[in-house]
Amino acid sequence: MDSRTIETGADAGHGISFGEAFRVWLRVACLSFGGPAGQIAVMHRILVEEKNWISEGRFLHALNYCMLLPGPEAQQLATYIGWLMHRTAGGLMAGGLFILPGIIAIMGLSYVYAAYGNVSFVEALFFGLKAAVLAIVVEAVVRVGKRALKNRIMIALAAVAFIAIFFFAVPFPIIIIAAGIIGYAGARSGRPEFAPAGHGHGGSSALVDSMLGGAVPDHVRPDTARTIRVGALWLALWLVPVIALLLAVGQDNVFSHIALFFSKMALVTFGGAYAVLAYVAQQAVEHYHWLKPHEMLDGLGMAETTPGPLIMVLQFVGFMAAYRDPSGLSPMLAATLGGLLATWVTFTPCFLWIFVGAPYIERLRGNTGLAGALSAITAAVVGVILNLSIWFALHTLFRETVPVHAFPFAFDMPVLTSVDIPALVLSIAAATALFRFKLGMLTALAGSCAAGVALRLAGVI
Repeated sequence: MDSRTIETGADAGHGISFGEAFRVWLRVACLSFGGPAGQIAVMHRILVEEKNWISEGRFLHALNYCMLLPGPEAQQLATYIGWLMHRTAGGLMAGGLFILPGIIAIMGLSYVYAAYGNVSFVEALFFGLKAAVLAIVVEAVVRVGKRALKNRIMIALAAVAFIAIFFFAVPFPIIIIAAGIIGYAGARSGRPEFAPAGHGHGGSSALVDSMLGGAVPDHVRPDTARTIRVGALWLALWLVPVIALLLAVGQDNVFSHIALFFSKMALVTFGGAYAVLAYVAQQAVEHYHWLKPHEMLDGLGMAETTPGPLIMVLQFVGFMAAYRDPSGLSPMLAATLGGLLATWVTFTPCFLWIFVGAPYIERLRGNTGLAGALSAITAAVVGVILNLSIWFALHTLFRETVPVHAFPFAFDMPVLTSVDIPALVLSIAAATALFRFKLGMLTALAGSCAAGVALRLAGVI
């Protein structure tokens, strides 16, 4: 980080004060429910549609890069946009605030869970919220799809991506790499279908782009010396605590296990939390014996119904691991340290990927071949978001799903008799409010939450 990192004036934020940015990012963080699809929807709604801080094209360009990285793409997208607007300080603020409500919520619920064994009332409190988030997710798919799927080829790419990941469980990186190759080849051959997606509402809406004009701010320009400094700093922040733990307590200590296991997870979580949680659950339950199977599901329920990335469930896993094996500390103190350690080694690499890679990704925005590749990836991402949306809908509207594993198929099928009628009614009501009556997101969320609480008090849920 250099001395310009903390600059907060108009030049750093392109006319947006650091204080105003803080308030908006805090709002984004507090509304970041519903997994990556819901969180991307919230950011798109607030940053592109409401505040017009960033153009549609730049939002999708950043999203494409973040979708290629290991780790939670929505948190990395927040970090990227914060960095773009207010340098490193902005990236730290946006990315840090994005996970702060989740850290606090999961830690509080973990205390309750360890002491009393269940958090059913808290989960019921967020029942209405999940229904509204489902409607917001659907709205996001529609909005992004309208802008990204400009022709039949892009529609076909989105459809193929959805079918591949939903019905055949094709690994996410393969889908993205294949789409990128198709887009690159199409653009290099001069096919107009692979031109970049539009930029939202035109010049007036693309505030960041228009303020930048043809000039690129210093912090966006790639710099090898800076890259080495930043990379060394964030590698040290990530790995020094891990090495210190290994030297201090040895490899067989629970804190060393947490540090090593979740550091490894930070490197392989391609495709977001959904792609890795099954492996985490298997290792945490069967190999390390940190949790029982139903406890892993309870932790996932906490993460699904609180703000922040779904991968925040790893904090609960670290909490329970140290709670069960406190290593001479009081169980609650050990659990707190275990949860925070898991969070640290999970999210510190996310800042590394952005602060090191984003300047180079920004420089490549004008490359024709890359633009075509990213346009194709954007179309594929629409299919992936649709997959996440349906996954979220299945687990919101149905109490039971049945895994179908008949080669070559691998997907979850809902048990129609297990439909959750109250959740279905609330989701339809929220969607009607958003699509038909054009109510604001906060109004829809508040109304759905109030309805959920009322249903709980009435004994319906």
